[in-house]
Amino acid sequence: MIDPVGPSETSAGEASAAEVLSHARLRFGGEVVGTVAACDPGPVLLNYRECFVRDFAVSAAALLAAGQSDSVRAFIVTVAGLQARAGADAGLRAAPGLMPASFAVVRDADAGDGAGERMVADFGQRAIGRVAPIDAALWWLLILRAYRRATGDEELQRAPEVRGAIEGILALYLQPQFEMLPSLLVPDGSAMIDRRMGVYGHPLDVQVLFWAGLRAACEVLDAGDPLRDRAFERLVALGRHLRRHYWLDRTRIEVIRRYPVEEFGDARRNPWNLHPDAIPTWTMAWLSEGGGYYAGNLGPARLDPRFFALGNLLAVSTGLAPAAHADGLFSLIERHERDLLGETGFKLAYPPVEGRDWALLTGSDQKNVPWSYHNGGSWPMLLWPLASAARVAGRADLARHVLENAVPRLQRDDWPEYYDGPYGGLIGRRARLRQTWSAAAALAATALLRDPEAEDPFAFARDEALEAALEGAGPSVEDDASVEVSAPDVPTRGT
Repeated sequence: MIDPVGPSETSAGEASAAEVLSHARLRFGGEVVGTVAACDPGPVLLNYRECFVRDFAVSAAALLAAGQSDSVRAFIVTVAGLQARAGADAGLRAAPGLMPASFAVVRDADAGDGAGERMVADFGQRAIGRVAPIDAALWWLLILRAYRRATGDEELQRAPEVRGAIEGILALYLQPQFEMLPSLLVPDGSAMIDRRMGVYGHPLDVQVLFWAGLRAACEVLDAGDPLRDRAFERLVALGRHLRRHYWLDRTRIEVIRRYPVEEFGDARRNPWNLHPDAIPTWTMAWLSEGGGYYAGNLGPARLDPRFFALGNLLAVSTGLAPAAHADGLFSLIERHERDLLGETGFKLAYPPVEGRDWALLTGSDQKNVPWSYHNGGSWPMLLWPLASAARVAGRADLARHVLENAVPRLQRDDWPEYYDGPYGGLIGRRARLRQTWSAAAALAATALLRDPEAEDPFAFARDEALEAALEGAGPSVEDDASVEVSAPDVPTRGT
């Protein structure tokens, strides 16, 4: 059995979680190359017996904490070999450089042990909604960097198949697009939120993963590598963009509420043409008492102020959030702990979309009814990024309190995928049990919080050179918090 916390005494919850992770191992050619999404004792449905790249990031955190690095290394090499290499063919093939969302090991029933095995990767052609995974390659970069930090192995990143995978990812993600922004334009359903939730455009979760993936690439590539220089240039532009335009606090809301609209030209104060009346009342109430967070999405005439937990937590642990933002975020979490944390894990998105908005944005998705699944459901896997971010922000006590309350409940409920209800008190009505990343998140979070001095291979320390570059541009006309705001102007004529 995998022991994620070494020789020290383990709790019953940790032992149960370790058993789930051990049973989830996926083998190919006799070697463990990943973990399946769930080991639910019920009927095997859909793709829960496949290994998801994003899910394995959580498994990797638990395995590396336990010193089980061989399986992580095998996963990195396996997924590098599955990366799309062929060119597009009338939209039927994945773009070169894309990583699969998941892969399965298919065995010929008539073959002997180890014979007749093959890998089947899903680039979106088999997924619900047929949406290509934007986040998989970014998670892969983070796993590669974490493996290097945990083991000191710098040769793997130079292996031809791994180096080729890095080049393929950056060639795809850094190429010019039909827009003039450093962020990634992505469709609904292309990340952990894998169904329509009205996040089309530039959702926070993907943008923060893009930032983290670029930071990881800059670390694993050698200094002086032209590819590293390109990644760093985009990293700086993206960081400035997210810090300036996605952060919401009381000051920012007051600026937006007094924006002029229909501006044209270089000296605009409202570059996104946001209409003040679009700011919902709950946002103003949330922020009136202090604290702040990164908005869920931003685009022309659109600010999505929903709170998305994964992007906000990763913003802290990956160094996107400066100290003031990290402190503001955890102050907000503490102030709204009942709404965001509940009983069993962090809410993936808050508040849920309801009524006519739910019907229009989700397509009346019965899995995403309000307070369930990705529409306000509570996810145990978020215990891991919570623990990582809390350590960086100096709020480990909060994460420890949440974990101590959640793990016994998760064990009793047999490690569900997610929970339903305004406070996460009910097992998700369509949740799988023995969900691997629910168990792995508890193990990884426990390891991080047990020893404050332990290395967190997925977190990023402050980089003075990067911070200097982020601050090097000076004041910007789009840095709205620094612009003196007057009474709204008369709208100009459209062009």
